[in-house]
Amino acid sequence: MIQIICKSESYTYNAYHILKAFYPSQDVSCQTDEKASNYVTVRLPDEQEIIVDSENVTEEKRQIDLYLYDQLEKVTGEKLAWGVLTGVRPTKLAMQKLEAGWKKEDYITWAWESARVGREKADLAWEIARREQSILKELDYEEGYSLYIGIPFCPSVCSYCSFSSGPLDRWKGQVDAYLDALLKELEFIAERSKDKKLNTIYIGGGTPTTLTAQQLERLMSWVDEKFSREYLLEYTVEAGRPDSITEEKLRALQKHQITRISINPQSMQQKTLDTIGRKHTVEQIKDAYALARKVGFDNINMDIIAGLPGEELSDMEDTLKQIKAMGPDSLTVHSLAIKRAAKMEMEDLNRDTDTTHKILSGMIEKAAETAEEMDLYPYYLYRQKNIAGNFENVGYAKVDKAGIYNILIMEEKQSIIAAGAGASTKIVLKDPIPMPGSKKKKMTRLIRQENVKAVDAYISRIDEMIERKGEWLWH
Repeated sequence: MIQIICKSESYTYNAYHILKAFYPSQDVSCQTDEKASNYVTVRLPDEQEIIVDSENVTEEKRQIDLYLYDQLEKVTGEKLAWGVLTGVRPTKLAMQKLEAGWKKEDYITWAWESARVGREKADLAWEIARREQSILKELDYEEGYSLYIGIPFCPSVCSYCSFSSGPLDRWKGQVDAYLDALLKELEFIAERSKDKKLNTIYIGGGTPTTLTAQQLERLMSWVDEKFSREYLLEYTVEAGRPDSITEEKLRALQKHQITRISINPQSMQQKTLDTIGRKHTVEQIKDAYALARKVGFDNINMDIIAGLPGEELSDMEDTLKQIKAMGPDSLTVHSLAIKRAAKMEMEDLNRDTDTTHKILSGMIEKAAETAEEMDLYPYYLYRQKNIAGNFENVGYAKVDKAGIYNILIMEEKQSIIAAGAGASTKIVLKDPIPMPGSKKKKMTRLIRQENVKAVDAYISRIDEMIERKGEWLWH
């Protein structure tokens, strides 16, 4: 057990996440003591103590974070890939500096001095921000928007997953009722957004292709009827699990002019698929991919995860070799993140910090090398809490096949209106307003509105979801 004692509650969040990044398998407890003489005191399992006080730093939070980081690096002999950055969107910082006219070298120096981000990751963030800027320059942020449609069902729930989804067998009798509610919410969004420009649509989940071909047809026909395609640049369906893909479903998607799909193996190792609860074979992945090409899809993404239990670098190398042979148009490489809702145990993932870091680092480097060999270039990046090795998730794509929606959800420059159970709407305002519910009168330009996660609650409370959304939609 690691104990953190902070003089102010404002220091606790960053201190906790920095400690968890260095010691992912350790329990960390936090307490606030306003009478404490030190800004932060950390008691480590080996009875070592790290003290951050006025003799070391000023009371500025970032200085406290940097000093704590430097001391933990000395104690552990480890460096964190992203230094003291705890947010999920490090490329936003690079984008801000790029838009302010900074030079690359100035940003790299600043990233180290302000956050202990090394040259390699700072360079990656800068290059991605540069590509994002090029892709997004044609979008109208004020009048344009994106639409997310959530399908919260999967053939089975993977052991690492904590998304708002459930096995189809559990909800099979309520799928049509769910679609009834979803279409009602979509109709409301379409009516309220008729004077806006719809730029991208993303149907995700869950696994949207757990729906039957007829149910997919019903959903996509409704979208065609209610929303204009005049300004639409991209229409993605996350087909996801290969055991949910059929030719009939793929032809239904193509009929409605879906421009981009995902077929997500996560691993091409059968032992791993069995371990994590994926009820399909490696051959089914290859068959689904070949079928999608046969039907005519020319923009296919594949997802893989680095750090799945039991996998060594050689397993990742073999997975990448097989994916390279298939030749997807984009590849998203995730570093495994275990959240509270996931069933997988942390012990297997953290053999020891040093070994885990080396294996993950090797996997991520090999993925980057393979992507470059496939003429895929990094175009978006994000991080998650409890991400293994303190690394990141990176999307690689051919020059003209980058996922615009993926960039928009990371950079938060355009409103994303979301429908479905567990869907999160983000409305970007032109001018800042007082943050709703904030006692400290903080200002914000981003309004979040969450739908309830449970399928049955979403169905029964759909009118409430619509009313809540209406309060802020194009406020």
